Amino acid sequence: MPLTGRVRFATRTLLLQLATVVLVVALCTGVYLVLAVQQLRAEAESSALGIARTLAEDPEVRAEVARASAGPGTPPADDLQAGVLQRTATAIAARTGALFVVITDDHGIRLAHPDPGRLGQEVSTPYQDVLAGHEVVEWETGTLGDSARAKVPVRGESGAPVGEVSVGFARAGVFDDLPPLLVVIGIAAAGSLLLAGVAALVLRRRWERLTLGVQPEELVALVQNQTAVLNGVDDGVLAVDQDGVVRVCNAAAERLLGVRDLVGRPLGRAGLPDAVRDAVSGDRELSEVVLDDRVLYLDTRPVEREGRALGTVAVIRDRTELIALSERLESVRTMTVALRVQRHEFANRIHVAAGLIDAERVRDAREFLAELMQRGSVDFPLAGRERLNDPFLQSFLGAKALEASERGVTLRIAEETHLLGTVIAAEDVAAVLGNLVDNAVTAAVAGGAPRWVEVAVLDDGDALVVTVADSGAGLDAAPVEEADAPGPAASLDAGASTATGGPDDAGAVHGHGLGLPLSREIARRGGGDLWIIDRGDDEHGAVFAARIDGAVGPAGALGRAGSDDEHGTAGTRPEEEESR
Repeated sequence: MPLTGRVRFATRTLLLQLATVVLVVALCTGVYLVLAVQQLRAEAESSALGIARTLAEDPEVRAEVARASAGPGTPPADDLQAGVLQRTATAIAARTGALFVVITDDHGIRLAHPDPGRLGQEVSTPYQDVLAGHEVVEWETGTLGDSARAKVPVRGESGAPVGEVSVGFARAGVFDDLPPLLVVIGIAAAGSLLLAGVAALVLRRRWERLTLGVQPEELVALVQNQTAVLNGVDDGVLAVDQDGVVRVCNAAAERLLGVRDLVGRPLGRAGLPDAVRDAVSGDRELSEVVLDDRVLYLDTRPVEREGRALGTVAVIRDRTELIALSERLESVRTMTVALRVQRHEFANRIHVAAGLIDAERVRDAREFLAELMQRGSVDFPLAGRERLNDPFLQSFLGAKALEASERGVTLRIAEETHLLGTVIAAEDVAAVLGNLVDNAVTAAVAGGAPRWVEVAVLDDGDALVVTVADSGAGLDAAPVEEADAPGPAASLDAGASTATGGPDDAGAVHGHGLGLPLSREIARRGGGDLWIIDRGDDEHGAVFAARIDGAVGPAGALGRAGSDDEHGTAGTRPEEEESR
């Protein structure tokens, strides 16, 4: 079907162009012919008028015409045939190629005529205007046929008209030059048509090469489909041609990249972030970009058609919510593991207590239960766990301690930890604190022995403030901007690339460039923030801090993550359990 449409459209275009050229050539040829005929007529009339004037001014002719007009009656034809006027007129006609040269008296009687048999007779065309003293130039039909003739009065000595001189050129003689002219015009017209045909073919091929063989009907469909697709999806689409000029940028791409009016602008002057520009231009291979507080996924592919490179198209997807959800799911997974371990360990200890009672070792059972109340149902490898009064933080950080211990890292609670309230924004706290702890554990593993991570938890009204330090090598010594947070803190601006740690990124060991910006975004939703307190030195690694407003409620409040039954009762006393 596309091939048929292509041939049909090409044929229509070719015929239309040829018809236009034929019309223009025909019009020009017609105008040229009209002008040529008018020019030949004007030349014939001018020649006849010049000959007639010259003959009318001849003294001998004037004298003979005046004598014939003054004499009574009409001179005999024989005398006229042998007279001076007849000889003069015949000689001039032969010399100039005129059809006739006729001389009359003041009554229109022929005194000289190409046909001797008509001498002495009245002329067949009007002569009154000439005898009135006017020159007449016109096309008339007389006894010798149609001709271009000029009539000039012959004046006597007094200046009054005494006769006329009429000179005419036959129509056939006037247009003798027309056939060769028509041949030249025909050759020029044929050449024009041939040139037009060749130009039409060249233009058609050029057009098809520029449009990649896509026909107008298909172009209309492409525009409709492109508009529907680009404006009907939430993904951003950015297309750049081989010259580095932006050709397509839908509204979603402008919204995600924070730019406007990119179409038609060179990629280097489009105001795009360096990482996005490098990804679209092919200078850097990466799939994810952290831009402000968004995590963008770039699917960049070269575009080719029939072996010809057309440029690059990048599909931009916002993965911020997906990554945030993944972080939350990871926190839930950690809590699930903690709860499973807690339930298993608690069941084991209950079995031990039940076995002691069955063996009538009541004292041993009572001591065992007292010890259980003091250190909780699960013996998490979390140093300083008794400093945490919140069951959620005990279980969550306990599960993180289990994971850290598997990697040879000790997780401990700092001595300055002081939390009076209860965590109520469990999801936000788990996402932010979990990401900081995971990154710190990774940094501690990379930093070598001894491997430790220290967490401090404080509450400030309804806000939860946490600090996380590690034994790693610290962040790269790159300059960072001053933060608005109090103290000698530096703001955490996410690097643009997730493949490598940028200067403002937390380093390759502190996450993958995604968790920290998302954690900062979660903290900032309620008015808090996430920042760097210390980039690290010889004694310790980097120190991060986060403030999560609205995350702490009164002591004993239930968190949004669920009831205490969901988190277990680790670290609670029997009297606390009864008060609930």
